Amino acid sequence: MAGALVPDPLWNLIEPLLPIPSPKPQGGRPRLTDRTCLAGIIFVLRSGIPWRMLPQKLGCGSGMSCWRRLRDWQQEGIWDLIHFALLDWLSRDGQIDWSRAVVDSCSVRAVFGGC
Repeated sequence: MAGALVPDPLWNLIEPLLPIPSPKPQGGRPRLTDRTCLAGIIFVLRSGIPWRMLPQKLGCGSGMSCWRRLRDWQQEGIWDLIHFALLDWLSRDGQIDWSRAVVDSCSVRAVFGGC
């Protein structure tokens, strides 16, 4: 299922941006692959379901494992890199419809007349 949510061209774009996991000499549970976690992350973000409800039949591991990987990538700035690379890739391919973009702003009172 990870291949369906994260096709090879997308994975080839994202994989070089991801850090190499450090080995765990103490053993423990095997780490889920980054591609598997990314598939789970994409499924949750696209469907809007809670992390704990990620279906096990997808083969993406638990929702908490995917959430922790996303959290780690966000803290390390990796998620921003992925977002930028994906937008660049889609833009170069003409797949972004900018007419559907929403720009939000915030207006605040200029206390001293805006000077």
